[in-house]
Amino acid sequence: MNLFELTRHLVDIESITANERQVERFLHGHLSPLAARYQGRLERLEVEPERFNLFASWGDPLVTLSTHMDTVPPFFPAREDDEFICGRGACDAKGIISAMVFAAERLLAGGVRNFGLLFLVGEERNSAGAKAAARTSRGSRFLINGEPTENRIALASKGALRYEIVARGRMAHSSYPELGLSAIETLLDVLQDLRGIPLPEDALLGRCTLNIGTISGGRAPNVVPDSAQAEIMFRLVGEAKPLQDAVIAAAAGRAEAREILSTPAVRLGSFDGLPTTVVSYTTDIPFLADAWGKPFLIGPGSIHVAHTDEERVPKRHLEEAVEIYSRMVRQLLGAAKGNG
Repeated sequence: MNLFELTRHLVDIESITANERQVERFLHGHLSPLAARYQGRLERLEVEPERFNLFASWGDPLVTLSTHMDTVPPFFPAREDDEFICGRGACDAKGIISAMVFAAERLLAGGVRNFGLLFLVGEERNSAGAKAAARTSRGSRFLINGEPTENRIALASKGALRYEIVARGRMAHSSYPELGLSAIETLLDVLQDLRGIPLPEDALLGRCTLNIGTISGGRAPNVVPDSAQAEIMFRLVGEAKPLQDAVIAAAAGRAEAREILSTPAVRLGSFDGLPTTVVSYTTDIPFLADAWGKPFLIGPGSIHVAHTDEERVPKRHLEEAVEIYSRMVRQLLGAAKGNG
């Protein structure tokens, strides 16, 4: 397969979070000949039963290229025109996987070793794969994490704070609402108070934001609802604690606030010769950096079309990314050798 064919094939494998097994199996099979040809090692790293990260390495993996295999819903298959490859995961992050694989092939063909590829599950939900990978360090000193940055090095990325807000009520016939307690109305009151929380700002990262991502509950129009829940997410620019306290206060006595994920905002390094940006999303980097080395964040495609029904990646970005990843690995290996 060429670069574009591999991207299309990966996009066509549905891998919504928790259903990554088929794409991991495909990548294992695709990378096996490369591992065999260049005396590499291919490992499945268990995250939970029947769910695996995939790590390929050649020599002592001082530099690791990493991104995630899962996507957000809904799935839709690939299509291609002269300029773009479209489909779920095209830029977030299956085009990135393809670029990293082709960079690895180029490096190995040029006699370069001592690097690895780490493909993770669960980034779109709770970074389960990254958390597991943090416990299975392989000695990497530098981490090149792939997310859509339009092939610019990200100097910083926002953090994330995710909650499930669960309200309980009491069912009753809707003609006698006074006999029940509406969980939906309670949930709406809590959400309104959450929307009123003052959100901090940062000179580099900008303003913290809140998204109410899902709401569900109730049984029928003529039944007072006994349960309702919502999923919310803050994009952090500073400490999580003030917002955690505010969420608990807003829910107190009315609903349960279940924290699902908390990742900090991070400041990252520049890289000689590459343009820079700042991104408002979070990544697996906060969980990986201590175990997998100094992090850099860069990848093809735009975050503005990720998670939308217009998701796509420019073909020229994919080709550029192969060159960028190859060059970064070479330079970082030189830095690792220079530092002993």
